[in-house]
Amino acid sequence: MFKLISILLRGRAHDAEQAFADRHAVPLLSQQIRDAAQSIQSARRSVAVAIAQNEQEKGQHATIVARIADLEVRASAALTKGNEGLAREAAEAIAYLEAERDASEKAQAQFTSAIDKLKGIVRASEARLQELQRGERLARATQEAQKLDVAVSGPGLATLDDAEETLARLRLRQSQNELTAAALKDMEGAIRPAGIIEKLANAGFGAPLRSSADDVLARLKSRITPAA
Repeated sequence: MFKLISILLRGRAHDAEQAFADRHAVPLLSQQIRDAAQSIQSARRSVAVAIAQNEQEKGQHATIVARIADLEVRASAALTKGNEGLAREAAEAIAYLEAERDASEKAQAQFTSAIDKLKGIVRASEARLQELQRGERLARATQEAQKLDVAVSGPGLATLDDAEETLARLRLRQSQNELTAAALKDMEGAIRPAGIIEKLANAGFGAPLRSSADDVLARLKSRITPAA
C-alpha cells in the first residue's frame, strides 16, 4: 500500500512539474537559450585559447629548428678543425633539441586536431542556437496572437463590433454634413444677386465680368507701336 501511495505521489509531482513547465514554456525556453549561448561563448573562448597556444608552440618549434641548424654548422666547423670534444657537446645539444622538436611537432598535431574538432562542435552548436532563437521568436509571436485571439473571441469581439458601428455612423454623418454644405452653397449662390449676375454673364447674356485671354492678348497687341 505504501509503495502504491509513493508511486502516486511521484506521479502527481511529475504532472504538476510538467503543467508548470507548460504554463511557463516561453520564459523557460528563453532562459535555456541564454544558458546555451553562454556555453557556446565559453567554447569560443576555449577555441581561441587553443589557437593561441598552438601559435605559441609553432613559434617555439621554429626557434628550436633554427638552433639545431646553427649548432650543426658550428659542430661541423669544430670537427673540421679537429675539436671532437666540442663537437660532441654540440651533438648532445642537438640530440636534446631534436627531442624537443619532435615533442613540439606532436603537440602541434594534437592542438590542430583538437582545434578542428572544437571548431566543428562550436559551428554545429551555433547553428542549433540560431534555430532555437528563430523558434523562440515564433513561439512568442504565436503566444501573443493566441492572446489576441482569446481577447477578440471574448469581450474584445463586442468592442470591435461597437467600434465598427461607431465608424459607420461617423462616416454617414460626415457625408451628410458635406452634402448639406454643398446644398447651402448652391442656395446662397442662387439667392445672391452677384451670383445671378455671374451665372448670366457666364451664359453669354450681357458683358462678361472678367476679361478673357483673348481680350488680354488684344489689349497687349494694341500697345505695341508699329515699326516705322
